Amino acid sequence: MTLFIGCSSTNHQGTIRLATFNVSMEATNYVEQISDVEGNELSKYITEGNHPQIKNIAEIIQRIQPDIILLNEFDYLPSSKTDIQAFIDKYLVIPQSETQAIDYPYFYAAPVNTGIDSGVDLDNDGVASGVKGDAFGYGLYPGQYGMVVLSKYPINESNVRTFQTFLWKDMPDNLLNTVKNEDGTEYYSEEAQQVLRLSSKSHWDIPIEVDGKKLHILASHPTPPVFDGPENRNGKRNHDEVRFWRDYLSAAAESSYIYDDEGDRGGFKGIHFAIVGDLNASPDEGDGLKSGIKGLLNHPSVNDSFTPESQAAKLHTPGNTFSASHTAFWRMRADYVLPSNSLKIIDSGVFWPDIKDPIYRLIKDRKSSSDHRLVWVDVEFM
Repeated sequence: MTLFIGCSSTNHQGTIRLATFNVSMEATNYVEQISDVEGNELSKYITEGNHPQIKNIAEIIQRIQPDIILLNEFDYLPSSKTDIQAFIDKYLVIPQSETQAIDYPYFYAAPVNTGIDSGVDLDNDGVASGVKGDAFGYGLYPGQYGMVVLSKYPINESNVRTFQTFLWKDMPDNLLNTVKNEDGTEYYSEEAQQVLRLSSKSHWDIPIEVDGKKLHILASHPTPPVFDGPENRNGKRNHDEVRFWRDYLSAAAESSYIYDDEGDRGGFKGIHFAIVGDLNASPDEGDGLKSGIKGLLNHPSVNDSFTPESQAAKLHTPGNTFSASHTAFWRMRADYVLPSNSLKIIDSGVFWPDIKDPIYRLIKDRKSSSDHRLVWVDVEFM
């Protein structure tokens, strides 16, 4: 594997480079006070074409040159199709700081649950406000923390499966039933339990045609397992959001409970896949329930033989056994590219320049780009 340190990384001939990157391209990144958020900030700055944080995001992508990449925290707005094309045309296809331009003829984005009114009081503050903690996924406005997949290869949109509206209560042995107040009473009202969706954003199965073969990108961004109370509602939701992919990949009987947004039932129907995204979970560190991510990493269909690493992450937290695999400034492995066992892993890495590297400027803080790092894996079909 590659311990990425410096300026660039070159794709191996005949491989497909898959990547995930939480880009922090959501409105709160572009205002001084959260109260100033209008919700259209990303659209405004992408259209202008010269925002320094967005230029740095583009430069990072150009330096790694992924063939397919998931962007987490890219706001989904009514203007998203135009915004994504503007990001490609005004940032990615223009070389940033002497880097090589990159183009993506194909992309996919769809609605997410953040900021969408659930109609009930989900955060138990006595008011069903419709936003923040009372939305299906925490958000100040619909589409905050959205997702985008960019691809050099054609996306088979007619066969995309989305699971935005799948209800948490419909997952067998779910942890929703264990979300309790300290006195043992139910945290969520009966009304809330009947409408609460599993995914805090969405879960997508996106088939992409790669050299005559179909590669499924399984994309998601589970809620952080924090920002709650002793009931641990976010920790338990994160566990089950991660567990969803494990069940999705399992035998037909185990995945038969799953239904997509079109009403089609059942789990994964393909051969080749890669699970990508900011899963907000580590098998070794953090506040999450470890069994969820461990179950996914240990799934017989998942190839976790390589763990992307960087030397700079190791230096960022010296003495930490797991630091080389960290993918976020706040010191945890949170972001994943997990190919199927039908794909051979050739190389992998994390874009994390050392503090002495001139391009450390790209990652020095969240305003520079993001508090997460781009993670990539090179694969070949077997």
